[in-house]
Amino acid sequence: MQTLVICIDRDNDLGDKANVTAPLIGKEANIEAAVKLATADPEDSDTNTIFGGVKILDELLAKGVDAEIVTFAGDKNIGIISDQKIANQLDMILKKFPAESAIFVSDGAEDETLLPIVQSRIKIDSVKRVIVMQSANLESTYYIIKHAFNDPKISQTFFVPLGLASLIYAFFLLIDYAQGAIIGILAAIGLYMLYRGFSDTVDLYWEKLKDSFYSGRLTFFTYAIAAFLVVIGTILGLRDVWSLYTAEGIWYYGMIPLLTAFVHKTIWIYVLALLFADTGKIVDSKKRGEPINRYLVPAFFILSIGFLFWGATSYLTSMSPVLTGSNDMVSGLQLFVYSIVFAIILALAGIRISNNPGSNDRRKKGSKNAGK
Repeated sequence: MQTLVICIDRDNDLGDKANVTAPLIGKEANIEAAVKLATADPEDSDTNTIFGGVKILDELLAKGVDAEIVTFAGDKNIGIISDQKIANQLDMILKKFPAESAIFVSDGAEDETLLPIVQSRIKIDSVKRVIVMQSANLESTYYIIKHAFNDPKISQTFFVPLGLASLIYAFFLLIDYAQGAIIGILAAIGLYMLYRGFSDTVDLYWEKLKDSFYSGRLTFFTYAIAAFLVVIGTILGLRDVWSLYTAEGIWYYGMIPLLTAFVHKTIWIYVLALLFADTGKIVDSKKRGEPINRYLVPAFFILSIGFLFWGATSYLTSMSPVLTGSNDMVSGLQLFVYSIVFAIILALAGIRISNNPGSNDRRKKGSKNAGK
């Protein structure tokens, strides 16, 4: 085959709205699916994408080009999950139709994020974006905006930060603390933007967490405890920093002493949280009969890093009379030296364990020898 016309439905509207299973191969199958989708939702742009692909196919066939049309559908969870499904479908189709090149058809920039995935598997000769023509009067503009706000993908991105900021502002006005509203709004929007930026990673870990919960693994509970410890530690650290900030102001302490105070207050809570998370992995691996060294070694390095940060912040704190009320640099330096020694001992212990074969490996060797 010479050319493959590829249509993309990244969020799987075909499956969710028209109950059609992708991939769709051939002109008849694609037209039938497009009609079903148009009947279920006449406003869905994926219908126009498929008809646009059919038109391109007819033009290629009229020129004597050996071509075929295929439509791929992802998942409503747009991101890693949907892209992996489309990639798997594409690999399957290319085994059946080893085409020389492809024409990529989409309805917008979102579907075109799949271009690198498709290009890594087949050469793309052309990209065609199918855009529905709209009249340019005010009524059409209003309808387009209204339709966009009804789209969950757009409304969640636009309304959630705005609504969250409004609620925070109203709360701080209620408690008669208008200055805190700015801090709260900035923090909430910052967290929301971080979530949107790492949404794929968050979704992946959330799926793993649900899997561990339904599988009855200890990892779910240790991860939950670790998350609570991180929240508690952060609140305690911010409370200390806030008390210092409100007492004299940042002009008096400076950024480095305040950051040092935060790390010194929270480091062991964060270390305990990481150890809890690692403990769940160790216990689950032990239950499955798998080697635990890969999870046991990080525990030593976590403790080693904890001692280093604790010793360093203790020394920096002792150097700042505005934080301690005294200037006992000698004891601070001693703590720093002791912490370095402990950190080195723990790191060496971790390295020793990592180089030592696990008990499971020894059992496997013993069973092999017994078999012989």
